[in-house]
Amino acid sequence: MALIVQKYGGTSVGNPERIRNVAKRVIETQRAGNQVVVVVSAMSGVTDSLIKLAKEVSPDPAGREMDVLLATGEQTTIALTAMAIDALGHKAVSLTGAQAGIITDEVHTKAKIANLTPKKVHGFLKGGNIVIIAGFQGQSIEGRSPRSVAVGPT
Repeated sequence: MALIVQKYGGTSVGNPERIRNVAKRVIETQRAGNQVVVVVSAMSGVTDSLIKLAKEVSPDPAGREMDVLLATGEQTTIALTAMAIDALGHKAVSLTGAQAGIITDEVHTKAKIANLTPKKVHGFLKGGNIVIIAGFQGQSIEGRSPRSVAVGPT
């Protein structure tokens, strides 16, 4: 049995119909005999809307609070994706980056992954679940979360 990790960006999960399409693709992958982990971004436009909202409230929002705010976008998508899979008769569980065991450095808004401890992920996979993980999230070794993980070259 292979472990397949699929990543879906904001456009792929941009509305309920697209989330249902992702759910169908993920289920097909599991039906082919694979364990499946899915990493999803916030729905298209959500992150930009949250940043705009933050700037309206504070001209210079604190990094920690931006991480907390922006994490809500991915958390919405992981829950909706798990719900769509469940509605199609399959088992799924949504996890934040911290719950999935993604450990980062202490830098807010541009953290780098320091370690992965996916014990929970493997437990859910062994139970027959499709695991949906929030992208761009983690927690520090001291357990402070969320941390927005930097993407691309630094």
